[in-house]
Amino acid sequence: MDLADVSIETVNRASAEDASAVLALAEAAAGLDGASPLSEQSRLELRHGAPSARELLVRDGAAIVGFAHLDGSDLVDGPSAELFVAPAARGAGLGRALLESLAAEAARIDEAGRLRVWAHGKLPAAERLAAALGFTAFRELWQMRRTAGTPVPDLAMPADVRLRTFRPGTDDKAWLALNAKAFAHHPEQGAWTADDLGRRFAEPWFDPAGFFLAEDTDTGELLGFHWTKTHPATADSGPLGEVYVVGVDPAAQGRGLGALLTSVGLRHLAQRTVEGRPLAETLLYVDADNEAAVKVYTRLGFRVHTVDVMYRR
Repeated sequence: MDLADVSIETVNRASAEDASAVLALAEAAAGLDGASPLSEQSRLELRHGAPSARELLVRDGAAIVGFAHLDGSDLVDGPSAELFVAPAARGAGLGRALLESLAAEAARIDEAGRLRVWAHGKLPAAERLAAALGFTAFRELWQMRRTAGTPVPDLAMPADVRLRTFRPGTDDKAWLALNAKAFAHHPEQGAWTADDLGRRFAEPWFDPAGFFLAEDTDTGELLGFHWTKTHPATADSGPLGEVYVVGVDPAAQGRGLGALLTSVGLRHLAQRTVEGRPLAETLLYVDADNEAAVKVYTRLGFRVHTVDVMYRR
């Protein structure tokens, strides 16, 4: 491939045709690398658009051969991004050209010129590219998994707490407030809006029966939640369950609600099927330096499956 024939186009929102082409390329890259190059948030913003998003499309003629998603919504830590090159177009320097274009675009929206970049799967090629352009690793996100059939502890319910499932349209506002408190230290999750919630309600995997809430029996105030998710089978794996998000109000911590809600969700997933097939494994994501959470998940039978690395410059 001749780089002279390649162009990099930056748009606020990709067309439906381009978005479909990018998602197809992402699946091909995931099949080769063992990890998807795009997060759920990037996929949703690619499909639906977002005011703070920029999409960088690498074209060889009319064909898309690379892609980057730039999110400029975090005013505290600066822009973040994900990028990948189609498997058939690798080795020609497109990754470097795309990362340099990302850095230039980030400088247009951030006075300090900051840029954080996710590399999914901790691949050697990504490590080499980051080092070549002066990026250093500062965060690791682990995907942990547990196999189907691993026992789940049956924890006692506190007398002042009751469990129920989420009611779309009724619980939205209260849940968003709780999510913001539970993840005040985690802007990627804690800054969710009604639009973020609504987009997920529209996804084919959404099932309110797998979205559990813990509330105070006297006041009805939400204390914590466990939102579960399922994934269809792929060529490499059977259907998967996911501990999608677990959160507890900081004022309610120390009451064992995190472990209780996690166990409730795991028991629910153990009974789920996708397209008539039982779930093969359950996955979750956790920051590697969250020692308390890692200990809880390890006791529940989860083991590290893949590692994502965030770089910054």
